[in-house]
Amino acid sequence: MPTLVLNNVQKSFGTNPVLQGIDLTVTGGQMICLIGASGSGKSTLLRCMNLLEPIDDGTITLDGVDISEPGYDPQPVRQRIGMVFQSYNLFPHMTALDNALLAPRRVHGTSRTELEPKVAELFARFGLADRMHHYPDQLSGGQQQRVAIVRALAMKPQIMLFDEITSALDPELVGEVLDVLRQLRTEGMTMVLATHEMGFARELADTVCFLDRGRILESGSPEQLFGTPEQERTRAFLSRVL
Repeated sequence: MPTLVLNNVQKSFGTNPVLQGIDLTVTGGQMICLIGASGSGKSTLLRCMNLLEPIDDGTITLDGVDISEPGYDPQPVRQRIGMVFQSYNLFPHMTALDNALLAPRRVHGTSRTELEPKVAELFARFGLADRMHHYPDQLSGGQQQRVAIVRALAMKPQIMLFDEITSALDPELVGEVLDVLRQLRTEGMTMVLATHEMGFARELADTVCFLDRGRILESGSPEQLFGTPEQERTRAFLSRVL
């Protein structure tokens, strides 16, 4: 099981500090939900975990190896740590299946013949067997987001990061995407989610972290954080969103 450890992670954009000393440990099989207002640093934190953004200070280690040091090759890390974004980022000229096959074929050099049955199985698992040969503009927003999750899982990652993946969806489509996350949860996938879905976080998270101005102001079990938050800022945020 993978272990991802962030120690005193700091990140600024110009003179704007976005992450200010983040300490976080993600262990195998955990689901960690990041909550907080827009601009609190949730998305940047996920992008730093995946090495899409270099950090300014601190360390990020994956199974004891410092992956944040300058010059470290990010590609093997991104194979182990998958990420799904708010926008689906599917190639419009390719079918759902071809979108999902592209990265593992290029990165792993696996033949289409070998790969297609395994990826088709992922489509079936998430209720998309009859949509594999459709193009993105023939799919609903919820279906496109599920295809994006299948595409990430096709790389066989050990950790999955999800960045507000339901926030661009119509309310009636949110449930079908959250059901995919529930299934991954039961299968033991290690996950870190930035989310506004408080009910989902309360139901399934092992740990909930409240971010405020680039810091993890408070973290704990869903029962503790939602039930008896210690920080005034946490209480104020939850009173607005619950």
